[in-house]
Amino acid sequence: MIDPADPVSGDLAAPADGDQAAWRLAGLIALTAHHQACCPDYGRVVAITAPGFRQAGGPAQLPMLPVSLFKSHLLQSVEDVRVTTVLTSSGTTGPAVSRIAVDASTAERQSAALAASVEPFLGVDRLPMIVLDSKAALTAAGAMSARAAAVLGMMRFGRRHHFAFDAGMGLDLAGLAAFLERFGRRPFLLFGFTFVVWQHFLSALPRWADLSQGLLLHGGGWKRLARLAVDDATVKAALKERCGLVRVRNFYGMAEQLGGIFLEGEDGLLHPPPFADVLIRDPDSGGLAEPGQPGLIQVLSLVPRSYPGHSLLTEDIGVAPVGGRNRGFSVLGRVHRAPPRGCGDVVAFADKGARPPC
Repeated sequence: MIDPADPVSGDLAAPADGDQAAWRLAGLIALTAHHQACCPDYGRVVAITAPGFRQAGGPAQLPMLPVSLFKSHLLQSVEDVRVTTVLTSSGTTGPAVSRIAVDASTAERQSAALAASVEPFLGVDRLPMIVLDSKAALTAAGAMSARAAAVLGMMRFGRRHHFAFDAGMGLDLAGLAAFLERFGRRPFLLFGFTFVVWQHFLSALPRWADLSQGLLLHGGGWKRLARLAVDDATVKAALKERCGLVRVRNFYGMAEQLGGIFLEGEDGLLHPPPFADVLIRDPDSGGLAEPGQPGLIQVLSLVPRSYPGHSLLTEDIGVAPVGGRNRGFSVLGRVHRAPPRGCGDVVAFADKGARPPC
């Protein structure tokens, strides 16, 4: 079993030689056992839905939680005193937000996971960086938002950071001009959330801004853009036409599994990093969907240790292409107001004052 007191146990580095699928499965089984023992609510879910998980022959046989459960339950596998941060999601689909309890060990794993996820696109050199957000977004009162955590996490891969927006989300044109004058002739990094790129950045970007040397990594906020009939191809075309930016990669991720992201590859598909996996579930049978058939996206990750977020059924619709390789998939959209099934009915919130035994 993974030792929750040891931040380096359960290494995220996949074996260079050997069966990576078997390595992932072993790690996921160990994490399931850890969370079963240390989170009473999760333990009840496992007892009902997958009591024989230790004999699982694949990730599809492991228990999973509906991602919406984190909007009603603060699930954690560590004592309160060890929780350093409670992350909150954006809450774009309603007033409720997910709450994610993170301890120092999981925070370290999230940082390592993010580095492993983005390195194939960014390389190892730290580039001058434009943060497509406001510095004010990092200092909001209360629990840290997943948006702020993602920006802070990505900033460590850049240098000479320039925040593109002021506190009112107005584009800092003078600052942008100064940044491009100094760094715009060589590769530089841009990072932001897709809805910010589309709704705030592109709409205010002047024609003189040449971003052709930029590398943009963006994701999140697609639910808002779907209402405007804006897709990934639309965003890419607008960036190329407006400012010459062509090296653009989308990613898929969520607050409930912060750190590991599914990065868009040269083939246009999203790909999980070695320490994560994705399954497409038939929404009617609950079994695995056939390649080419849309279904609910299940995401699995070796990162979360302070909370049972390692196997989650999302409310997003995806598809794995027929004959696809490298575990690639596409996100097609979102289930409209889909209620959680199964697990949500068997979790009873722990009595007030109860503490996990680990």
